[in-house]
Amino acid sequence: MIRIENLNKSFEGNTVLNNITTEFQKGKTNLIIGRSGSGKTVLLKSIVGLHEIDNGSIYYDDRNFTTMKPSVRKKLRQEMGMVFQGGALFDSLTVAENVRFPLDMFTEQTPAEKARRVEFCLDRVNISREAHRLSPSEISGGMKKRVAIARAISLNPKYLFCDEPNSGLDPETSLLIDDLIHEITVEFNITTIINTHDMNSVMEIGEKILFISEGEMCWEGTKTEILYAENKKLQEFVFANPQYKQIRDLRREADTD
Repeated sequence: MIRIENLNKSFEGNTVLNNITTEFQKGKTNLIIGRSGSGKTVLLKSIVGLHEIDNGSIYYDDRNFTTMKPSVRKKLRQEMGMVFQGGALFDSLTVAENVRFPLDMFTEQTPAEKARRVEFCLDRVNISREAHRLSPSEISGGMKKRVAIARAISLNPKYLFCDEPNSGLDPETSLLIDDLIHEITVEFNITTIINTHDMNSVMEIGEKILFISEGEMCWEGTKTEILYAENKKLQEFVFANPQYKQIRDLRREADTD
């Protein structure tokens, strides 16, 4: 579980996040949604410590990340996995070597132990046969995302952060990546936070959804509740896609029958 209390962040006097308070649940896919420039990326980077917040508190379970010494933060970061928007894979390394990289950096495992862990992670995301391909030059966009997920779980994290994991993917591959992240979250009981503007992801795997607009938390709830929410800014965001307006109208018709 990750808890945020009264989080504020500004850059050069411009407020980007204003008094954010929420909780991200363990074993759930927690989604941060909002338009480009809403502050959701800054929030994700603040949670993992890439941005220092102006004030407020961030708790990893009962540990106050905000007041931790750098050495303690470094140790906590070994409990985190990151899936970056572009994958952030190393061009000169194979698929297997990319997945092994965190093990080389942060563990004292033997080569045999690392090999077993890499094999497990690649098998879990169904790309074992691609282990010796150069990444990312020899694999597809969907494969790159799978490699990024395999690398993110290599250290068996308690917390998983995904920044626009479906960026650049076709709808079918996006659904596969969503399902994979959700399965891993449930299977390993991870606190997963996904930063996205993809409403398909919201409706597929949005167990806890946080909507941010202009740096403020405007709404939170589930994928079922989002279609019924009486929030003007949220409605403008959700129903920009006519598909979801149609779903909402059909549900409301059914409720009145």
